[in-house]
Amino acid sequence: MDVPMPLRLRPLEIGDLLDETFRMYRRHFLLIAAISVILAIPSAALYGLALAWFSTGLAATSSPTDLGPVLGFVGAIGASALVSFLFLPFSHSAIVYAACESALGRQVTAGGVFKGVMRRYFPLLGYWLIFNTLTAELAIFLCIAPFILWLWVFVMWVAVVPAMFVEGIGISAAVTRSRQLVQGRWWRTFLILFLTYVLYFVLSIALNGFINLAQGLLGLVVSQFVASAITLASGQIIAALIAPVAQIVFVLIYFDLRVRREALDLFQMAYRLPAQQATT
Repeated sequence: MDVPMPLRLRPLEIGDLLDETFRMYRRHFLLIAAISVILAIPSAALYGLALAWFSTGLAATSSPTDLGPVLGFVGAIGASALVSFLFLPFSHSAIVYAACESALGRQVTAGGVFKGVMRRYFPLLGYWLIFNTLTAELAIFLCIAPFILWLWVFVMWVAVVPAMFVEGIGISAAVTRSRQLVQGRWWRTFLILFLTYVLYFVLSIALNGFINLAQGLLGLVVSQFVASAITLASGQIIAALIAPVAQIVFVLIYFDLRVRREALDLFQMAYRLPAQQATT
């Protein structure tokens, strides 16, 4: 893969930031899509297997007390949950690492992404255990106050993972670093994240509409249970293709905050000037 040009550092308005997000995604689409889909395949296959196992077992059994289909379903779901847990650092941080490397003008490869995430596997696992969809849903279930606290901390720590990759610091230092960058700009950062997830859900709804249509057509040639299993697995893969948008936004928020707080664009210009003079 060709070495990309580094991100042109400048203060980004919200529209510019989202535009730059899709530009970076398009630039590395094959690599980013391949990483996302590969990471989604194991859990998607296990979820599909769980539903297919349950449906075929239910159709084959004649006894209402036979727990075989239920046990198989629970086992497959448990295996899928375990795989998703072990893959958390990769599914939530691999694209962040790739976007960081692209923003810095470095070559982005699948091997480099794997090594970059593995070097910080356990800190990333702990971080994403706190901030994932399940913890957000649990906070909402408990009460509105825990969710507000979760949301406030999530926005304050949005630059943690990019800071770990770009600056080579540990999780504790990255938390402090993210809090310093976001301080005074919480509402703007929240608005960017809010619009990003609104866009994410709009795309998800649109694509899921096509998936549901495909399920209806599949139901004409295969059993409804098999069609549901295929649809479930396909939905997870589609979600994996949309997820990189948010991860790239995290990286661009990090660089935008550094530009606004530290005038990082001036440092970039100062670095490039001697290099240009040396070539002339």
